[in-house]
Amino acid sequence: MSVLPSGEQWTIRAGEYTGTVVSVGGGLRGLSFAGRDVLVGFPEDEPARAGIGQQLVPWPGRIIDGKYRFQGEERQLDLTEPARFNAIHGLTRWSNWDRVDDRSDEAVVEVAHRLHAQPGYPHQLDLRITYQLDAEQGLTVTANAKNVGANDAPYGYGTHPYLTVGRKLDECELRFTAESWMELTPDRLAPIGLAPVEGSQFDFRERRKIQDLDIDNPFTGLPTPWEVTLTDPDTGNQARLISDAPWMVLYTAGALGRIGLAVEPQTCPPDSFKTGEDLIVLKPGDEHSTSFRVGA
Repeated sequence: MSVLPSGEQWTIRAGEYTGTVVSVGGGLRGLSFAGRDVLVGFPEDEPARAGIGQQLVPWPGRIIDGKYRFQGEERQLDLTEPARFNAIHGLTRWSNWDRVDDRSDEAVVEVAHRLHAQPGYPHQLDLRITYQLDAEQGLTVTANAKNVGANDAPYGYGTHPYLTVGRKLDECELRFTAESWMELTPDRLAPIGLAPVEGSQFDFRERRKIQDLDIDNPFTGLPTPWEVTLTDPDTGNQARLISDAPWMVLYTAGALGRIGLAVEPQTCPPDSFKTGEDLIVLKPGDEHSTSFRVGA
């Protein structure tokens, strides 16, 4: 019997919502409401591409050159984005995760993975992701990490869902509120600095069409909680993501033909292992938990 590229498949249902969780990366292969996609998915006979539905731990975004210094020790990670010489989106996207809930509730799937020490990240974390559907509220995703090693561990969390209303982004309307956006270098997408959102091309406090605007940037200075809403102006159909993470990345998905908007809640900005900005340090035994919600 052949193994699917995304591993085992677990369906969750509540009301008119249906989603699929996969064992590869502990990710989300799709989410629909009343027969229409709320998140961009991918076929079960293909691996995830462009980060669709993946969990980004123990860091989201890029670590430039894969190098950082932690508690006086220089470290070098594998360059998983070789074209830009960066280490990107953590260490567990292609690892196998195990289902650990009792399977008594068809609206819940919980998966877990033990991250072992490896070159550039000599730490042990127990990771757990809970996917819970509600007929009214949609999908809540809760990520928990516990340091089960003997030393302090740097940590950050992010995820990579793509909102969709079933048409090209150029024709969709976007709304969100943020104080600042992060400028990145065009070649390696390395952080340059923050600029105000107000009055910029990224000012979507009032709902308006995305048109041909390219976005691939982090945002911060977010309300608590914050919400990103994507709307089809012709049908009124919406997809939205709500989180209390201090950062988010928006990406207009050129790699996918602009069929969805990546809305990535993140606990820290790119290169935080190097800069220390909003970096979480888990002492032995410490846990960290964060969550977000997606709905139609």
